[in-house]
Amino acid sequence: MTTPPNTMRLKSFELATQDIATVDVEALHGLSLGVEWPHRPGDWEALRALGHGVAAIDEIGRVFGSAMWFPHGENCATIGMVITSPRLQTHGGGRWMMERILRQCGERRLILNSTRAAYRLYVSLGFEPQATVYQCQGHATPAAAPLPGLADAVEVLAPADLDEVAALDAAGFGAERPRLMAQLARTAEIRGLRCDGRLVGYAMRRAFGRGLVIGPVVAQGEEEAAALVASLLAGLDGQFVRLDTRQETGPLRSYLEAAGLRLFDTVRTLTRGAPLPTVEPGRPGVYGLAAHALS
Repeated sequence: MTTPPNTMRLKSFELATQDIATVDVEALHGLSLGVEWPHRPGDWEALRALGHGVAAIDEIGRVFGSAMWFPHGENCATIGMVITSPRLQTHGGGRWMMERILRQCGERRLILNSTRAAYRLYVSLGFEPQATVYQCQGHATPAAAPLPGLADAVEVLAPADLDEVAALDAAGFGAERPRLMAQLARTAEIRGLRCDGRLVGYAMRRAFGRGLVIGPVVAQGEEEAAALVASLLAGLDGQFVRLDTRQETGPLRSYLEAAGLRLFDTVRTLTRGAPLPTVEPGRPGVYGLAAHALS
């Protein structure tokens, strides 16, 4: 791949890429607010601790764009936090930053979740559409929703269970994410389901954006996923909760709807290098995303 330039001319001034780890987090927060993304400064800090990236900066330090990538083992990465201000977008700034990110990712297989505005750019860079992500959110009313049949079997998982959680996550996601699991576990509530003593499902809940997010959710079927989600929604009546899933219909979506988490928006999952792992009953699959940037 040809090395992309470090700078680009935007009408009367020049932009340069800068390591995102060195950029003021409040400036990054302002960038995401400008496109109405819910990330708080703390959410940006958590993402920077897990990944790498660049920001587009002008001569006086204003941030016009960002792009990040997150390694999961040696052969897989997710791409996210690709934000361009309107002025940068109309001058090819998104492609300029993505070319730098793709060079950093090397030959890894790649996963990203695309907004409608960025979809054509990603396709032109060799990404192929795989699935739709359904962003379900709202003020939770779990008391009004019938509990899934496995709800009583859900247990609270402890730090000692993290190796099992990471192994199950790798089986569902298709790559090892031990750093992500370890970081999320510092602040997340974690629930699990076992069959004959073996962990067959887990879900996490943590603070994010406007309230709480549930994810990742990895299970062997939708009923198990719904039971895990029900456990994490218990006692949250009236709180704002979000869960992103690729399940278009079925028991999980029905439960979310009944519990107050209704469809808000959709994005498209695209990959480069390999398709998404198949989600099918009887084997571990991803029923709830960790985040758009982390999948």
